[in-house]
Amino acid sequence: MTALPDAALSRLVRALRTPDLSETRYLLGREVGRGGMGSVWEADDPELGRSVALKVLDLPDSAGDLSARLRREARVLARLEHPGVVPVHDVGTLPDGRPWYAMKLVRGERLDAAAARLSTLPERLRLFLRVCEPVAFAHARGVVHRDLKPSNVMVGPFGEVLVLDWGIARLLEEEASEGRPGPPAAPPTEPREPRAAAAPGTAAGTVLGTPGYMAPEQARGDGDVDGRADVFALGVLLRELAGPEALRARRLAAIVAKATAERPAERYGGAPALAADVVRYLDGEPVTAYRERPWERAARFAVRHRVALLLVLAYLAARAAILVLYRR
Repeated sequence: MTALPDAALSRLVRALRTPDLSETRYLLGREVGRGGMGSVWEADDPELGRSVALKVLDLPDSAGDLSARLRREARVLARLEHPGVVPVHDVGTLPDGRPWYAMKLVRGERLDAAAARLSTLPERLRLFLRVCEPVAFAHARGVVHRDLKPSNVMVGPFGEVLVLDWGIARLLEEEASEGRPGPPAAPPTEPREPRAAAAPGTAAGTVLGTPGYMAPEQARGDGDVDGRADVFALGVLLRELAGPEALRARRLAAIVAKATAERPAERYGGAPALAADVVRYLDGEPVTAYRERPWERAARFAVRHRVALLLVLAYLAARAAILVLYRR
């Protein structure tokens, strides 16, 4: 049996993956990306006169697990009506049985590329805070992302921040509908995010996520991963955005350390608590992650109120000069 040349095999695979949109109202354009479940294509919607992004499985799924996960991702996006989450416009099935859904076509650049163009630490920290907003909103709706990383965060041309790829997200409602027992009580000092259910076809012991951004319990395949796994990933993003030089500041380093703590109980209880500490840092206020020494508190106060202190010192110097001249 003669093997196909690599070029011919590549063309065949591409032809199989290319979606047939003949039974939809969309006109296929170029491939713009690919994830773990399938590919994303630009398409034209002539009825509304706009371009959209179509996410489609690469190949037919005989077992049905990936198809269920793709449809589930579309439902997750549909329920998260937030400016930081890509809206879903349509959903359907190709003639070969592969499911697809249409969403807003996002134009922009990855989080790390956008942050690299920002020259100051406060600018990068404010960009990080905008990532926390849709994550906090999702947690409030019982959704845990589980795959936060730079390539899954897009920054648009007008500064809009969107969190992408919710394919392995977990849903609280699925756990409740299955009658599973709830999570153990949260630590008294940190409110716990709701525990969520596994994706269809995912059992305890299955590892889903990206190495380097997964929380330890997620990497172990624990079945009780909750919103604090996303807090861990946000902590990694914060560390990368801040950079090694900025992390020499003890208060900021303490925030990162708390967000990326080994044990979930030692982390922030949710994205809002993490964001609040970053805001405190930006405002020159004490952060919950770090206990200041008296001289550090005095130094922070001096930096925060340096203009007022300089005016007072200038006034005292002027008064002293007047007294010296008067005595002469």
